[in-house]
Amino acid sequence: MLRLGVLDQSPVLAGEGAEEALRHTLALARLADRLGYSRFWVSEHHNAKGLAGSSPEVLLAAVGAHTSRIRIGSGGVLLPHYSPYKVAENFRLLEGLYPGRVDLGVGRAPGGMPIVSQALGRLAGTDREEAFERALTELGAFVGTGHPLEGAHPLAGLSATPDVRTAPDVWMLGSSGYSATVAAKLGAKFAFAHFINGYGGQDAMRDYLRHYRVGPLGSRPGTAVCVFVLCGADDEEAEREARSLDLRLLYLEQGQFHRAVPTAEEASDYPYSAWDRARIADNRSRMVVGGPAKVARLLPALASSYGTDEVIVTGMMSRADSRLQSYERLAALFLR
Repeated sequence: MLRLGVLDQSPVLAGEGAEEALRHTLALARLADRLGYSRFWVSEHHNAKGLAGSSPEVLLAAVGAHTSRIRIGSGGVLLPHYSPYKVAENFRLLEGLYPGRVDLGVGRAPGGMPIVSQALGRLAGTDREEAFERALTELGAFVGTGHPLEGAHPLAGLSATPDVRTAPDVWMLGSSGYSATVAAKLGAKFAFAHFINGYGGQDAMRDYLRHYRVGPLGSRPGTAVCVFVLCGADDEEAEREARSLDLRLLYLEQGQFHRAVPTAEEASDYPYSAWDRARIADNRSRMVVGGPAKVARLLPALASSYGTDEVIVTGMMSRADSRLQSYERLAALFLR
């Protein structure tokens, strides 16, 4: 049976601010908890005024307090910016507050322009593969999924607090084969970001499952695919909502990170060029759009193509009530 999770990016809607976006995130978390979604992840973005989620650890503390059952997690912490030790302490603390419910999703994207990396104190060269994998190994040791650091390691003997009895599940999040390779090598679970890259994810997932081995980030494989899903009352309504997302993705490709989610009217009135329409057509590979009958066909087919039984749904719509209704329709289809 298909399982559904949620990735929420706390999008800022037209006419609203970040405060409202964060309240919408909490409302969606409560709904997902009640409807039986498997997990609720929040994202990390910087210097992007159209998205309010810049600190997943802080937001997750609130999400956990507003829910009782659903797993909560980061989708994801951008590890190259940070000390693995501090990330581990943040998530051990969350695990102490919400035992057995915490996912530590990790990515290596910068989450913004180069000036963001400079402001966060990212050191030169920390995005190199060797350094990234070393940071992941340290993270496993401190968060409690790997062996303690020993021998000649400069941090040997150091423990992360609080001293909780359980450890978060560690997920590698990525949109390329490299992330799948690292996840398999180090023992993490793996979620492919189909909503970022609509091509090649199935091959990456197969490689992950074929080469998985126990490592410092975990002892058993786990898989999911994350995709934009807009489930309307019918195909026509879904298509109207999808036009707002189409335009938002165009804006992002133009470097316009400050923009709120476009309204339906803005999307309808925009003067699309032939190039714009070609980009929209290509970006639709990253989405599942339709009424309940269409989504009921397409979403399981996507999961099957990845060889997974879990889809992480991210929905970005022009109105908060439309987004909640989309998640309610999905629950009626798959979570009964």
